[in-house]
Amino acid sequence: MLVTGQNPTRRSVLKSAALSSVAAIATPYVKGTYAAGRLTLGTLDHWVPGANNALTALCNKWSAKNNVEVKIDYITSIGEKDKLTAAAEAQAGTGHDIIFHRDWMIRTYAQALEPLDDIIGELINQYGPITPVFEYLGRIEGSWRGIPATRATVKPCCSRLDLYKAHAGIDLRDIFPADEAKHDKAKIATWTWEMYLTAAEKLFKAGYPVGLPMGQTSDSVDWVGALFNSYGVVMVDTKDNIKISSDETRAALEYLKKLMAVNPPEVYAWDDAGNNRWLISGKGSGIMNPPSAWAVARRDNPKVAENCWTHPMPKGPQGRFVGQLPTFHGLWSFAKNKSAAKELLLYLSQKTSVAKLVEASLGYDLPAFQSMYDLDTWRTVGPPLGTVYNYPPRGDEQTSIAGAPARTEVGAQIYNQAINTVMVSKFTQGGDKLDDAIKWAENELEATLRA
Repeated sequence: MLVTGQNPTRRSVLKSAALSSVAAIATPYVKGTYAAGRLTLGTLDHWVPGANNALTALCNKWSAKNNVEVKIDYITSIGEKDKLTAAAEAQAGTGHDIIFHRDWMIRTYAQALEPLDDIIGELINQYGPITPVFEYLGRIEGSWRGIPATRATVKPCCSRLDLYKAHAGIDLRDIFPADEAKHDKAKIATWTWEMYLTAAEKLFKAGYPVGLPMGQTSDSVDWVGALFNSYGVVMVDTKDNIKISSDETRAALEYLKKLMAVNPPEVYAWDDAGNNRWLISGKGSGIMNPPSAWAVARRDNPKVAENCWTHPMPKGPQGRFVGQLPTFHGLWSFAKNKSAAKELLLYLSQKTSVAKLVEASLGYDLPAFQSMYDLDTWRTVGPPLGTVYNYPPRGDEQTSIAGAPARTEVGAQIYNQAINTVMVSKFTQGGDKLDDAIKWAENELEATLRA
């Protein structure tokens, strides 16, 4: 499993050491004295209303200072239009200078992307190591092919304070206050998957179930991947060994059999918007998602929003993990203005720029540097005040991505085929016996290794 956190594992320590080495040996990026010309940026159309405006303002400011015309196209992820755009440009060898890449896209188009080790080296020198999930996806064959974009996310719990307190007797704000200095390790240690199940059963009985998607899109794959990591489940290791048939997998599946029984049955058909709608509707007591559902509820259902609290995932036998979905900006090798593009990417990655993007997204955007987790926005937005303070991974919560630690070529297939959630669905809804579901996953994993 690929992880990072304030209490690092041996693997994350080695990752950080490797990143520090990159910072030490990389040639510092030297800005040109005058960029001039024209630059095109294709980036994601933000889910949070109004958040695009901050990026536009930053680009306009940089544009005026550097005498570079910057044209921005905001591309929706609905219908995978952002991925289709990147695919078309890579094939045609023409398009935007800078293009947005989410999850595994950097690996897919690595050969068509300009190496960006010079910029990464400077950023690491400024802000410290990048979280390892970003390295896993963005550093291909020893070379960085993308710059972490602030629009990355993690997917922790977003729960209703009032419903948890009334029906499960749990004060989530007491366990996870909006101030890390007040975090009590003993209280936080009680927040386990077993405690989560007990709460979910009570909330289901009260008519306000948690809503955990079990489809084949990223929200489903990410939270199940985090749970698997917390149980020590490994699907394929770094040496292409298939490890899915294990006591850890069996324990995780037995647990999920109980948990999915107290979810609404429609979760098996949800897309990535299903859990958001569930929480915003007022019927749901909790989901696992970035703060986008809360941000929309502020507008559409304020009574729900004022009772939302984002907080860490439950802890399993092997630790506390949260799914992370990195995003990048890549520079095409066929870009016409590479010098100006690098300068813009470096500017947008500065903490002062990141702070504006985080503020505009109401704390939804998450930088790749833990040293930036002290930004004011997470303390000050609401209601309720501090609702997203615990959105950045703090304390013992470590980031992970489903598919790791397999080679990225294999990990991408594991993730995109949703092998983890399909296996769970076969056991929890499809009627397969436990070992039959695991055998199915083994066969699928063997196919990924042959591909």
